[in-house]
Amino acid sequence: MPTNESYKIRTKRKNLFLRITKGHFATSHSHINYYIDVTTQKTRLSEAQAVAKELLSYYQHNTIVDTILCLDGTQVIGTCLANELTREDFVNLNAHQTIYVVTPEYTTGSQIIFRDNTAPMIKGKHVLILEASVTTGYTAEAAVEAVKYYGGTVVGISAIFATLEKCGGHTVNSVFNPKDLPDYATHSAHECPWCKEGKKLDALVNSFGYSKL
Repeated sequence: MPTNESYKIRTKRKNLFLRITKGHFATSHSHINYYIDVTTQKTRLSEAQAVAKELLSYYQHNTIVDTILCLDGTQVIGTCLANELTREDFVNLNAHQTIYVVTPEYTTGSQIIFRDNTAPMIKGKHVLILEASVTTGYTAEAAVEAVKYYGGTVVGISAIFATLEKCGGHTVNSVFNPKDLPDYATHSAHECPWCKEGKKLDALVNSFGYSKL
């Protein structure tokens, strides 16, 4: 974790919280003033289950989900969410009573593709897109376009943290949002106010983590 001020945003759920560090960070798309560490939510079962249960309410009663498309390494959360959606103690709208949990492949140009063996899990399916965070919306929009290209129907976008309410024409549902982090800000590298002030970057960050500078 970068050596800046770090703390947790807690919720009523025991294993549901957000680890954040304030500073000056660069992603592939923008500069941000908070590093949001979702590593354990993506890898620790108890925290992944807590995230899944929080997101469940958006989809359990009125959304058909055939496939969960997991971006940013959210496969554990996606599996937990699929398990919740197919429990026997409530009616699941998915006709087959099961859900595919898939991850995309990326070309060298960062374009999302699906091979012949995974494309059928998208084509003709109701696809829920799951991300760690939705801030600029670039990744989510690319996923929406890929699902459409391969013949699927996007039924929603979910994330642990999101600053956007809509992306690619779809509602973004998240566990945490700007109400939890009201001073969160993101800027393009060319318009970054912290760079203009001469403040150096603390780290480079992406879905895998951070690299201190």
